[in-house]
Amino acid sequence: MTCPVCKKETDKAYRPFCSKRCADVDLGKWLDGVYSVPSQDPEEQIEAFEEIAKQNSTLH
Repeated sequence: MTCPVCKKETDKAYRPFCSKRCADVDLGKWLDGVYSVPSQDPEEQIEAFEEIAKQNSTLH
């Protein structure tokens, strides 16, 4: 099995990653919203669109 971040062989202590660094990189991606799990709940979709619109309005 290879590390999903850097493709090196995994380390049993950090599996499925090869190191703490790669585990932290992956966690950071989750926390930054790089990864996401799509929702089928219409209310959550509306809230997400409203949040995007709000963020876009503060940028302009």
